[in-house]
Amino acid sequence: MHELSICYSLLNQVEAIAQTHQARRVASITLQIGVLSGVEPELLRQAFSIAQAGTVAEQATLICQTLGVKVRCQQCQAESEVSINRLLCAHCGAWQTQVISGDEMLLASVELITDNSAQPENKAD
Repeated sequence: MHELSICYSLLNQVEAIAQTHQARRVASITLQIGVLSGVEPELLRQAFSIAQAGTVAEQATLICQTLGVKVRCQQCQAESEVSINRLLCAHCGAWQTQVISGDEMLLASVELITDNSAQPENKAD
């Protein structure tokens, strides 16, 4: 399960962000996961519950948002959202397309709890 190694890498990044902003803990982490990324959100959530133990994000909630697939047509230059098993241009029907979104995993935001604030502080990476 490569999701566990993804979680450890994610938590290293989150801990660096928390340290930079002098946060005492992390309230939530929001990820945007493309459907073509090869990352399974449910497995990632399960792995996160293991990996977060003993970290600044020990009590954090992991929020996974799904990103659809977007392509740019090499023929007509149009950008369109397509289904994962049909990467054809929605405008002209050409098969010569380039995936421009949907194969990524992005750290969208980290909600931090600092000593200075009563309210959580959002930090995007």
